Formats: sequence, structure tokens, C-alpha cells
Amino acid sequence: MTRPSADQLASANWFKSTHSAANNECVEVAMAGAWVCVRDSTDPHGPMLSFTASAFASFVEDVQRNNIASGIGA
Repeated sequence: MTRPSADQLASANWFKSTHSAANNECVEVAMAGAWVCVRDSTDPHGPMLSFTASAFASFVEDVQRNNIASGIGA
């Protein structure tokens, strides 16, 4: 499967979680074709990660179940 095309990214509808902090230091997510894309909201033209929808869904499920170590303070 190829990564999202430039056209898909240009027309993507990026959004932030309703749980985002007021200081805008969060990530934005968008669907681009079959991909879920994630970027830093403070750098919308910077690097972006892309995941298959199933991989991203698995990640979200693990986070919701608290199965992901935060790595903070490690």
C-alpha cells in the first residue's frame, strides 16, 4: 500500500481532539485515502506520520485500555 498522495493530503480535513489543551500543543489527525495521518498542530507543514486505519485503531484501543507506557520519566 502506498502512502497518502499530495492531493489526498491537500484535501484532508485535519482535526484536534476535543480534549486538547487550550495552548494548542497537541496533535492533529486526518483521514487521507486509506491512511490515518498525524501531525504536530504547531507545525502543520512539518513532518507527518501515517498509519493504516487498522494500525491506528489498535493504537487507540491500547491507549484507551492504558496498555501503552507513557515513557515519561523513564
